[in-house]
Amino acid sequence: MSSSLYRLGRAVVRARTWVLVAWLALLAVLGGGAFFLQKGMETSLEIPGAESQEALDHLNNVFPQMTGSRAQLVFTVPPGEQVDSPEVRHAFEGLIDRVSGWDGVGAVMSPLDDLVKNQVSADRSTGLINMQFDFPPLDFPEQVKNDLLGEAHALEQQLGEGASVHIGGDIFANAMPEMGATEAVGVVVALLVLMLLLRSLIAAVMPLVTALVGVGVSMTIVLLATAFTEVSSAAPMLGVMLGLAVGIDYSLFIVSRHREQLADGVDVDESIARSVATAGSAVIFAGVTVIIALLALAVPGITFLTTMGVLAGVAIAIGVAVALTIIPSLLSFAGERLRPVKVRRRRAAKPRRERRSFALTWVRAATKAPLLTIVLVVTGLGVCALPMADLKLSVPDASAQAVGTPARDTYDHIAEKFGPGFNSPLMITTDIIGTKDPLGQVNGIADEIRAMPGVAAVPMATPNPTIDTGIIQVIPTTGGEADETADLVHRLRAMSPHFAEKYGAGIAVTGVTAIGIDLSEKLFDALLPFAVIVVGLTLVLLAMVFRSVWVPVKAALGYLLSVGATFGAIAFVFNQGHLAGPLNIAHVGGVISFMPILLMAILFGLAMDYEVFLVSRMREEYSHHGDAKRAIEAGFTNVAPVVVAAAVIMISVFAAFVPHGDANIKPIALGLAVGVFVDAFLVRMTLVPAVMALLGDKAWWLPRWLARRLPALDVEGEALQHELRLAEWPGNDEVVSARDLSIHDDRGDQVLGGVRIGLRPGEVLAVEGDEASALLHALGGRVRTVRGDLRVAGLLLPQRARAVRSRTALVQCRDSAEPAAEVRQAVAEGVRLVLLDDVDAISSADQRRQLAGLLRNSSTSDGSPVSFVVTFQNAGLVSDLLPDHRVDVLRLSARPDVLSGRLQEV
Repeated sequence: MSSSLYRLGRAVVRARTWVLVAWLALLAVLGGGAFFLQKGMETSLEIPGAESQEALDHLNNVFPQMTGSRAQLVFTVPPGEQVDSPEVRHAFEGLIDRVSGWDGVGAVMSPLDDLVKNQVSADRSTGLINMQFDFPPLDFPEQVKNDLLGEAHALEQQLGEGASVHIGGDIFANAMPEMGATEAVGVVVALLVLMLLLRSLIAAVMPLVTALVGVGVSMTIVLLATAFTEVSSAAPMLGVMLGLAVGIDYSLFIVSRHREQLADGVDVDESIARSVATAGSAVIFAGVTVIIALLALAVPGITFLTTMGVLAGVAIAIGVAVALTIIPSLLSFAGERLRPVKVRRRRAAKPRRERRSFALTWVRAATKAPLLTIVLVVTGLGVCALPMADLKLSVPDASAQAVGTPARDTYDHIAEKFGPGFNSPLMITTDIIGTKDPLGQVNGIADEIRAMPGVAAVPMATPNPTIDTGIIQVIPTTGGEADETADLVHRLRAMSPHFAEKYGAGIAVTGVTAIGIDLSEKLFDALLPFAVIVVGLTLVLLAMVFRSVWVPVKAALGYLLSVGATFGAIAFVFNQGHLAGPLNIAHVGGVISFMPILLMAILFGLAMDYEVFLVSRMREEYSHHGDAKRAIEAGFTNVAPVVVAAAVIMISVFAAFVPHGDANIKPIALGLAVGVFVDAFLVRMTLVPAVMALLGDKAWWLPRWLARRLPALDVEGEALQHELRLAEWPGNDEVVSARDLSIHDDRGDQVLGGVRIGLRPGEVLAVEGDEASALLHALGGRVRTVRGDLRVAGLLLPQRARAVRSRTALVQCRDSAEPAAEVRQAVAEGVRLVLLDDVDAISSADQRRQLAGLLRNSSTSDGSPVSFVVTFQNAGLVSDLLPDHRVDVLRLSARPDVLSGRLQEV
C-alpha cells in the first residue's frame, strides 16, 4: 500500500492545480445538486418489525387523521374564570372554528367535546386543544406555524389580562440543528494548536482548509441524499463535527511528517511523496477502522441509524481522500517555504532531546513502575465509569428543547397543569371488524385500562370512521422517559391475550412514546453484539498490523476502559445533572437512545488511530535494535507531540458543540470530547507505554500458526523504505537481480537462502535442485515469504508481486500437454521473462525440439529479447534443451529435511 501511495503523492504533485480544480468543481456540482434536489431532514424513528411500528403503520392506513403532525394548544384563563365560562368558551371555540377550516387540518378537538375527556384541568382553569394535521412534522409549512402562533397570541389577548396561551407539539419540536458561534471556537483552538506544533502559519492553515473542503463536500452529499432516502436531522451536525475533527487530524499527520523530512534535508517533491506513503498509510488504516465501525451501526436493523452510519462513514472517507490529495497539492504549492531552516540548525547543534524532553519525562514516569501505573489508571477509569449505572436511554421529547421555545413552554405548562403523562400519550389499537358491538368492545377495553396502575386518564376511546379498528388514547401518570411509563407499555402488551380471550381481539400499543421505548430497548439489546464486532475487529486488525497477540488485546481492553469512562461522564452530566448549568443543558434525564452505539463506533476508530501512530513507531524502533525499553521511549517521543496536538484539536472541536447545539448532539459531543481525552492521554499515552514496558520483548510475540493465517499490513511504509533504498539497484538492465535472497515456508523455516542472481535480457538461467521450483515461484511473484533483495522485470519483490505476475509467464511443464505453445503465446503477448518448471519432465520429442528452438532465440513483437528461467532435477534430460551459450546454471543443494511446512503461494 505504501508504494501505491508513494506513486499517488508523486502524481498529485505533478497535477497539483488540476487536483484543486477537481475538488472545487466537485463541491460546486454537489452543492448545486443539493440546492435543487434536497427535500429536508426527517426525525421519524421507524423500527422495522417492532409492534409499535406495525401498529402505527396499520393506524396510518385505517385512521390517517391520527398519525400526521400534532399540535397542542394549552390555555389558562384569568383568575376568577373557568374554561367553560361563556366568554372563554366563545373565544377558544372561535379559534377552533377558524383553524378547522384551514387546508391540511385533520381534526381540532375542543376540551369540552363529548368525544374526549380529561382535557380540562382539575381546577377548571386550563384547557387543552389537540390539533391533528396531514403534513409530515418536518415538512410542515412555515406559514401555518406562523398562523398558529398568531392565533395563540390573539386568543391570549382575547382572554384578557392574566391569561396565558402556549402552542407546541411535534411541529415545533423538530427544529433543524443550527451552527452557532461556539462551534467556531473549536476551529480557532485547532488553528492555535497547529501553529504551536508546526511553527508555520501556512502549514497550520492547510489542515483547516482541507477539513473545510471535506466538510463542504460531505454536507452536500448528506443534503443530496435526502432526495433519495430519509436522513435524520442530527446527521448534518454529526457530519460537521466528525468531518472537522478527522479532516484536521488526518491532514496534520501528513503535514507534520513532511515538515520533519524537510528538516532532514529531503527534497520537497520527494518528501511529499514519502509523507503520503508513510503517514498516509496510517491515515487510511485509521479511516477504514472508523468507517467499518460506523457501517456496523446496521447491526440493530434500524433504518435511520444505518443511514446515519453510512453518511458519517462517507464523511470520514472524504476526510481521508482530501488529506491524501489536497494536502499534497497545497504542500507542493508551498514548496521551500515550509522547510524549517532554524529547526534543522538547532537539531544539528543539539539533538531533539530539548524539544521532546517533556515527552521523554512523561514516558519514563509512566514506565518507571509499570505495574503501579497500570493499577492507578485502571482504578481511576473504573471509578469514572461508576456513574454509568445511572445511564438512561430514551428518545428526547420537547422537554429537551431550550427554555423559551414554543415546544418547551407548552410542554412545561401541560406538565404543570395536567401532569407529565399528557405530554407522552400512548395509542392503543384493537381490531373490531369481527364484533357485533364495536363500541362496547372499545369501551370495555378502555375501562379495564383505566383501572390499571400507572394510568392517569383515558381521554378517548372510539372506533375509526370505517368501524374496523378501535383507537384508545392512554395517558400515563409519568413522562415518556420514566421507567414507570416503559413498565406500563409492557403491562399493556401483556394484557393482549386477556383481551383476545374476552373480546375476540387483542391490542397493540403504539404512538411516539411507545416507539421511543421500543427503540431504546432494541438499541440497548444491540450493544453487546455490536461491542463484540468492534472489539473483535480491533483484535484482528491490530494483529495484522503489529504481528502481535498482546498489542491487540491491550488495545481492546484500553478501548473498553475509555468507553466505560466516557459513558460514566455522560451519565454524570446528563442523567445526574452535574455541570448542567455551565454546559447549557436544558434537560436532565434520558439521553438519545442511539448515543451509546454511535459513540462506541466513532471512539473505536479514534482510539485505533492513536494506537497505530504510537505503537507503530515503537515497533519500528524495536525492529532496528531489539531493545524494548529503548523502543518505547524513542517511539513515544517521536510521535507524542503530534498525537497530543491531534487529541487537543479533536477535543476542542467536539467540546465546542456542547454549550450550543442540538439536544441530541450534545451528549454525543461531550462523550467524544471526554472519550478522546481519556483514550489519548490516559490510555494510549500512559497505560500503553506501561503495559508495553511490563511485557518487554513478549509484547511482539505471535504464534506461528496465527502468523501464517494473518495477512500483513504495512502502515508505516517499511516496504516503501525498502524500495527507496534499492531505487538505484542493480544499476543495469538485468531482468532478474537477487542478492542474499531467502525463501521461507508457512512455518517460517528457511527453504533456501543466500541466493544471488543476475539474469540479463535474452539469457537463460537453469536451476537444478529440490528447491528449484520454490525459487521459480518466488521469481514469478507467486510466493509471499521472500526475504532479501529481489528485483524482477524492474519491480521489487515481494512489494510488487501483483505487477510481476502480470509481466511474467509460468509454465508447468509436468502438467502441460503443449508447453512450447504456452511459451509462444506468452512471447506473443509481450512477456519478456518466461519461467519453465520441470523441463526435464517433457517426454514429447516434438515439444522438446520446439522448446529448444524457443530457448535459443525468442523475442517479442517489438524486438526485445526474452529471458528464461528453467528448473529441472535430472541434468541428463535437459542437455538437448539448453542453448550452447547465454546459459547460467544454478545448483541448489538438496536438503529434504528443511521443508517441514509448505510455501505460501499467492
